[in-house]
Amino acid sequence: MSIFQSLIKKEVLHLLRDFRTITVVLAMPVVLLLLFGFAISTEVNNVNVVAVVEQHTDETRQVIDRFRTNSYFTFKGIVSYGEAENYLRKGRADAAVIFRTEDGKLKHQIVVDASNATMAQTSTAYLESVINSGTTGLPVVTNTLYNPQLKSAYNFVPGIMGMIFILICAMMTSVSIVSEKETGTMNLLLVSPVRPRTIILGKLVPYFLLSCIILILMLVLSYTLLGIPFSASVINVVWVTILYVVLALSLGLLISTIASTQVSALLVSGVMFMIPVVLLSGMIFPVENMPLALQWFSCIIPARWYISAMRVLMIQQLPVGYVLTEVLVLAGMTLCVLALAIKKFNVKK
Repeated sequence: MSIFQSLIKKEVLHLLRDFRTITVVLAMPVVLLLLFGFAISTEVNNVNVVAVVEQHTDETRQVIDRFRTNSYFTFKGIVSYGEAENYLRKGRADAAVIFRTEDGKLKHQIVVDASNATMAQTSTAYLESVINSGTTGLPVVTNTLYNPQLKSAYNFVPGIMGMIFILICAMMTSVSIVSEKETGTMNLLLVSPVRPRTIILGKLVPYFLLSCIILILMLVLSYTLLGIPFSASVINVVWVTILYVVLALSLGLLISTIASTQVSALLVSGVMFMIPVVLLSGMIFPVENMPLALQWFSCIIPARWYISAMRVLMIQQLPVGYVLTEVLVLAGMTLCVLALAIKKFNVKK
């Protein structure tokens, strides 16, 4: 067995013996994926609605009947102005629709509880569509591309993948190398005849293999439980993710040259990766809605480019040519970070 293989075997045995860590590493992606896929949803359902009608007409009856039969609404009944205000104040209704007739024409006003802005905007759009659906003789045909059921899981899966691989590859790799420094075994390895790059590769390969296992696990869950449509583009998803994993491993190596203790490595990883990935990568909040300064700052966050590429490849299922910009940026980041990490590691050595 070669020295390189021996180093890989040593690191694999170290991982397998740390049962708690390996359990957390394998369970965390599953929990997060299922949590964001099923429990956390941006979809608005079961909107409680009341109606205020000054004068009943055939048109008002038709609109109210549509409220009763629409699965997105729970119609609470027809009430007076004062009762509608009380319903909204007490939280018994999310919206009130006021119908009044002026000059022989039916007009409506929508009053929405906007304490939850997202729900208020979505509820208003739902109500408008139901009210206006019967105003013309021509049917309105809407085609929703790529996500016809408007499942929020489609939005969260690429984001969770971007966050998980940063956590697993960067944070755990940096902590693993720093722990060798704390115990003094890294110095013993560096003064041995083994080349430094062989030592580093020997420590990185097990985490790369672990990331591949996690990738397979997440893809299986995404294409089965979460219902993301499967296609040949999964090949592109795999190799773009591998590029992202290599970048994350390089970031972990770079952190290990900066941090001197495991605690400092975790703090640096948390500040550099966790907060920016969640807030500025487009995982939850659209980058286009951010101030211009933050949009430019988000360009240095690898997860922004990876999540954007995954949405095109996994959700839209378009060819890799549509994500060439994202792939080139990730490749450029990988080369720069890896070169900087190796240079700083050699200086530390």
